[in-house]
Amino acid sequence: MRVLVVDDDAVQLLVLKKIFEKSHNTVVVAHNGKEALEELHKDPGFNVILTDIMMPEMDGLEFLGKVKEDVLTKAIPVIGFTAGDVEYYRKKTPVPFDSLVPKPMDYWDLYNLAKTKASPFLN
Repeated sequence: MRVLVVDDDAVQLLVLKKIFEKSHNTVVVAHNGKEALEELHKDPGFNVILTDIMMPEMDGLEFLGKVKEDVLTKAIPVIGFTAGDVEYYRKKTPVPFDSLVPKPMDYWDLYNLAKTKASPFLN
């Protein structure tokens, strides 16, 4: 499974990267939505995207909108996570996340959710 993890928190990135790599997944990290879009333009072949909502330069909501409007990336499941009010973000997003989870989160639960969301797209 190819996973794009987007977060401005270095510890979150490290933990998520290690969990996915432990199960032999390929992980690419980005520190904000702008960097993540650059990664998707280089190679849109990800099975799932995990993104924080509150980030500098381009937040997770703007990033989600750009992913879902692009014909090459719109089918990739996007799982959002936030320390903010999950219900607020569910109502605020014009384009919904495939899943939205609160922080702090159980990393293994997030891993299993990502596997479930990505499974229809795995070869």
